[in-house]
Amino acid sequence: MALEYHVISTLVEDKPGVLQKVAGLFTRRGFNIDSITVGESEVEGLSRMVISVHADKKGLEQVTKQLNKLVDVIKIKDITNNAVKRELCLIKVNIPNEKARAEIMQYTNIFRAKIVDVSEETLMIELTGDMEKINAFVSLLKGYGIKKISRTGLTAMARGV
Repeated sequence: MALEYHVISTLVEDKPGVLQKVAGLFTRRGFNIDSITVGESEVEGLSRMVISVHADKKGLEQVTKQLNKLVDVIKIKDITNNAVKRELCLIKVNIPNEKARAEIMQYTNIFRAKIVDVSEETLMIELTGDMEKINAFVSLLKGYGIKKISRTGLTAMARGV
C-alpha cells in the first residue's frame, strides 16, 4: 500500500511518559514520524499533540485504535484535509555583500517574514507558514549560504466549530 501524508491531533494527559508511549506506537508499526509538536491545550491538565506522519490507511487505522486504548489518550482526530497547518522556522543566512543584504531583505518582505537579528556577516530571519512556503524561502536563501536552520515542526488545528 502507498504511504499517505496524515496530520493527527491528539488530546492527552499532561504527564511524564505520554509522549514516549504515543511515539512508541508509531515506531512499532514502522512509521517514521515527520514531526510531532506538543503543548498545553485549552483544558487544564491536558496537552495537544500534533503528529505528522506518512502511513498507509490500514496501518494508521491500527495505530489509532491502539492509541485509543491508552489510558492517557483522551481524543484522536485525523485533521489532514480540514486544518490550518503552520510551522515556524528560524534561518541564519550569510550576507556576503550589500547587494545580497538588499536581496535577502526583499525576499523577507515578499514572504512576510521578519528579520529578528542582524550582524555584519549574517541575518537571522523568522518565517511562519505552511511547509511549502518555508521550503520555497529556504531554497531562495541557499545561494547566499545558510549557516543554521531551526524548524519547529508542524502544528495544526481543525477548521470550523
